[in-house]
Amino acid sequence: MNDLGGKRIVVTGGAGFIGSALLWALNRRGISDVLVVDRLRDDDKWKNLAPLQFWDFVDADEFLLRIDADATQFGPIGTIFHLGACSSTTERDAAYLLRNNYEYTKRIAHWAIDRQHQMVYASSAATYGGLETDLSESRPLESLRPLNMYAYSKQLFDLYAQRRGWLDHLTGVKYFNVFGPNEWHKRDMRSVVLKAFEQIRDTGSVKLFKSYRKEFRDGEQERDFLYVKDAVAMTLHLADRGAAGIYNIGSGTAHTWLELVRPIFANLNLPEKIEFIDMPPGLRAKYQYSTQASMEKLRATGYDRAPAALGDAVSDYVRNYLTGEAHLDPLHETSVV
Repeated sequence: MNDLGGKRIVVTGGAGFIGSALLWALNRRGISDVLVVDRLRDDDKWKNLAPLQFWDFVDADEFLLRIDADATQFGPIGTIFHLGACSSTTERDAAYLLRNNYEYTKRIAHWAIDRQHQMVYASSAATYGGLETDLSESRPLESLRPLNMYAYSKQLFDLYAQRRGWLDHLTGVKYFNVFGPNEWHKRDMRSVVLKAFEQIRDTGSVKLFKSYRKEFRDGEQERDFLYVKDAVAMTLHLADRGAAGIYNIGSGTAHTWLELVRPIFANLNLPEKIEFIDMPPGLRAKYQYSTQASMEKLRATGYDRAPAALGDAVSDYVRNYLTGEAHLDPLHETSVV
């Protein structure tokens, strides 16, 4: 077992969605000796940090310059959680994604390996491409075919780490459909829960895509949805155990879009009103109708906590965060999960 509180922790992307939730979880353990690395621009991401405790903040580009100049200047580092990246699946600037997601991760990993720091990095479930069955870490990395440039930038680093033999030392995590507090700033990449909440609050109804496959009725397309509080609990468990290799981070259960949005109506005390709309033609050919993470590898490390039931997670999110536009706060935690 690793003592995460024994040395300083670095969290890149620490002001972002999962990064700030991870910092929240560390604070709840009494850990605040954390260096937050991120880029703060005009998207109000800083609000995620306001309730949280940490040692210092460094801009993401400055961080690389400073570790290049002096690899030891940030003190005794124990663990690096490299969660910073451009996560937009619609980003078309391939050169930008290669610099920001692939090359940046390579530089962080070289620093971590050279200094013998533990490193947990975010890969992505998007690397599985259009697969709808057997979404397992046992699939050879070379066999995966990502469908967008974001996913490919993540796949490239997985392959790079494998070629160098680093997957015996690093921990890659493939997050599935994570939702929950602190995602306000993500714009188009916000979860369907947040987007649906805003639609239902403002109009009393929600729009979902029609199904174009006869085995799936409208609204019964499936995803592996995971509450962010469970996602960070799983991530910290892997770091605690010093687990190496690539791991899925999901619920292990596929739920329909209808199961996802119905608790929103219930928590807003509104009747269900769901409109099924046409899917854009360009999306139909590559649309996934079902995803479900294989969770055997994570369970084999000793993680035995059941993820929050989907309805409970959505209810917690709506009641305790969305209705008041609240952020994760370790001093004011009302969570039921």
